[in-house]
Amino acid sequence: MVQYPKISPDIIRVGNFAIRWYSMMYLLAYVIGYQILKRRRDKKLFNVSTEGMENFISYLVIGMLLGARTFYVLFYNLEYYIQNPAEAFMIWHGGLSFHGAAFGMTVASWFFAKKYKTGFFEVTDSLVICAGPGLFLGRIGNFINAELYGRQTDLPWAMIFPTDDKQLPRHPSQLYQGFTEGLLLWFLLNMIQKYFLKKKQFKNGYLSGSFLIGYGIIRFLIEFTREPDAQLGFFFSWLTMGQLLCVLMILGGLFVFWKIKNDKVVKLSS
Repeated sequence: MVQYPKISPDIIRVGNFAIRWYSMMYLLAYVIGYQILKRRRDKKLFNVSTEGMENFISYLVIGMLLGARTFYVLFYNLEYYIQNPAEAFMIWHGGLSFHGAAFGMTVASWFFAKKYKTGFFEVTDSLVICAGPGLFLGRIGNFINAELYGRQTDLPWAMIFPTDDKQLPRHPSQLYQGFTEGLLLWFLLNMIQKYFLKKKQFKNGYLSGSFLIGYGIIRFLIEFTREPDAQLGFFFSWLTMGQLLCVLMILGGLFVFWKIKNDKVVKLSS
């Protein structure tokens, strides 16, 4: 068993004011994402102005928060929020869903594409290619907070998390997710883009479809090491809510590839 590193969730705390690692991870993720967007624009893969690119970040932040909270309320703890409706608006009390964040940012991308008169899949491809570093950093933030830990295991790298009431050795599933859903999938998306650009066969939507399928498969498998939400438990005795939503993601990715099958190849201007 590996000892859990005791890292304070707070970077700085003065009285009731604190700057937390988790918040800093989100900030850093958006800074990195913005730099990736700039590179895509330079390559003529994201054809918007500098102002539009900056506004895109705002669209994504709003879409992420609304989607993540709405999905959590509807799919993860609806009975509680029916009894306590005011709590649904108190995001600072915790309770966000990645699948909801992905849905919210997709809707935000649609509105952005309409406003700036650019292709929807051009926008969502730019979104997903920025997602990897953010997913990695977010899961590192979860690990520092000792939250979203895994199921009990006797593997040699198991850890006992300080927030676990049962104090059992568990999978550090946050790290599994960070390195696979985050860095590995990001690397694969970059390889897919590089390959099809080199072959002059790249289409807007390739990255979006690949992300949905790739994330859905990886998350579905890693969910077998994650502790299910206490208020939900398992569906059909073995599936989690996260896995059910991953199936929808995979189907969504297949739909994207069907949708773009007759689209034209992207021609980059020199």
